[in-house]
Amino acid sequence: MTDLSVSLSGIKLDNPVIPASGTFGFGYEFSDYYDINVLGSISFKGTTRDARFGNPTPRIAEIPSGLINSVGLQNPGVEAVISNELPRLAKCFNKPLIANISGFSVEDYVYCAQRLDGVKQVGILEINISCPNVHGGGMSFGTSPEAAARVTRAVKAAVKKPVYIKLTPNVTDITEIARAVEDAGADGISMINTLLGMRINLKTKKPTVANTKGGMSGPCIFPLALRMVYEVYEAVKIPIIGMGGVSSAEDVIEMMLAGAGAVQVGAANLVNPCACFDIIRDLPQAMSKYGIENLKDIIGGAHNG
Repeated sequence: MTDLSVSLSGIKLDNPVIPASGTFGFGYEFSDYYDINVLGSISFKGTTRDARFGNPTPRIAEIPSGLINSVGLQNPGVEAVISNELPRLAKCFNKPLIANISGFSVEDYVYCAQRLDGVKQVGILEINISCPNVHGGGMSFGTSPEAAARVTRAVKAAVKKPVYIKLTPNVTDITEIARAVEDAGADGISMINTLLGMRINLKTKKPTVANTKGGMSGPCIFPLALRMVYEVYEAVKIPIIGMGGVSSAEDVIEMMLAGAGAVQVGAANLVNPCACFDIIRDLPQAMSKYGIENLKDIIGGAHNG
């Protein structure tokens, strides 16, 4: 019998598979396709203090083995998320959630974190200091160890629930940022967010997305994400939620061997609404194929040589 269960900061998950923020809406949208309670958890759509329409269109560009998006954190704002979206999700999902929070100032992060800290459904606060698709916030906090630490300390001082900091790969040394947020009190790390990329429309001879650049995701970034998770696992002692191009049960196992305690699935949900369901279904067979009985036992296993 294979054991798929893992835990994050004392919260037990039936399995390590979590839809990544921004690719799964608020979760209930997918309940028409399958029983979403099979999921380990859900990182719901990135939430800001005020409602955001997002960036101008077009927002999406195709690339080989992936896509570029520049949605720009479109969401109804934290108060509407708490009063409308989360109660609707509670009707079809009964496990602790991961609340993904974005901001344009330290005060924004603290406000949203405090509001969502008081929501019973929320188990973990995922502080997104890595969104590449907004100006004046998001990734600007995640590219400086000092700024990342400042956000982490402020949020930790204001909440009781575990705080995971979502890191950007658009830096010279991601381990430096990881150590800074660990030293500032982070309970865990989520990584990686998307890589900056762009496409040019040959007919118009202009950038394909209206925002010029966007976040690149999909299977094409998996080796880079895996390498960064591997490096950060050796640099910190706090748990890591790994993500970046994960699209199969084998990818989950590989990411956990690199050091992830749980795994988020992003772009794959946009291609196949049942991607997470399929991965969870396939995990026991993949574990048996590679002689794995308990997923918890393989976390960081690639470092034991």
